[in-house]
Amino acid sequence: MPSLAQASRAAVDALGALPNAIDPFALSLNENPFPPLPAVRAALIHAVDAANRYPEFLPESMRTMIARHIGVGAEQVVLGAGATGVVMQVLQAVTEPGDRIVLASPTFDGYPIFARIARLAPVSVPLDERGHHDFAAMAQAAAGARVVVVCRPHNPTGTLESIADVERFMTRIPADTIVLLDEAYIEFVAPDYRIDCPDLVRHFPNVVVLRTFSKAYGLAGLRIGYGFGSPQLTETLWSMQLPFGMDITSAVAVAASYNAEEQLQQRISRIVSERDYLRRRLSTMGVYSTDSHANFVYLPPASRPWREVFTGLLVRHYADGGVRITVGGRVATQAVLHAVNDSSACCVSGIGGVR
Repeated sequence: MPSLAQASRAAVDALGALPNAIDPFALSLNENPFPPLPAVRAALIHAVDAANRYPEFLPESMRTMIARHIGVGAEQVVLGAGATGVVMQVLQAVTEPGDRIVLASPTFDGYPIFARIARLAPVSVPLDERGHHDFAAMAQAAAGARVVVVCRPHNPTGTLESIADVERFMTRIPADTIVLLDEAYIEFVAPDYRIDCPDLVRHFPNVVVLRTFSKAYGLAGLRIGYGFGSPQLTETLWSMQLPFGMDITSAVAVAASYNAEEQLQQRISRIVSERDYLRRRLSTMGVYSTDSHANFVYLPPASRPWREVFTGLLVRHYADGGVRITVGGRVATQAVLHAVNDSSACCVSGIGGVR
């Protein structure tokens, strides 16, 4: 058995391994730069006192709470360990090994991994030169696919397909092909550009809308995600809901977050304002970024590799030379701008050509 000193050291090491809640240079994972809202933090501290007890066998209370908030029936909601957990529930429920899954390229890093875990055959469709989905090519690929993924806003470009384009795209997808509409960043989108998703799943019962508390709500470490769709489809998904699968703090964190809506919107506004400021400043320096509607900015490949520019910052680089930068506070923004300014030879960029 380990000695007391060894056990104490392990505890210290575990605490030391926790990420810093406020790190202005952690710009690679699209995390919220702020720690949990005060009311949410207080609720979580209170909930920890019940950590010796199991959560609900199935998370019915949280299911009902989320359903009421988004305006659907409780029977239409499924829950998971982040939106990624819901994705795996869907793939396990509706696919067989060898089925095809259509993905934009590049896309969220998780989707190729999920496809591999589920033993699916990914079909990659490149984004267009502005970083948008090529819906015509994706609809063509969907003819023989079991699942199609649409991220709105898209990750990593932050681009947003119009409501009309999305609805037209849905009409071209076979009724037995499942569409995952990934809205992980939807809270950063202006209300006028948001799809009425409860209405969408009424018209298209093959759609599952994915959302998360990891981004705008700032609860990435708690792994709370959900999906909703038609009652017929979610009945199948709920049958695969993992017993005791959502920890005892989850429902408390969700309830406290919903109750702190005004504070949440203030934080979202700060992030959106900082994103727009960063894009404007980059533009004045000759650096093109895609039209982001999320909490990050994407820079297409430039005449000099971005890896040589952002040497001291944790940003997400892509194989084609593009880079995604999470929006932080003003300190983070200044660090990004200084890095670009100090690399004056590089910084004219654009999708499909130099700008």
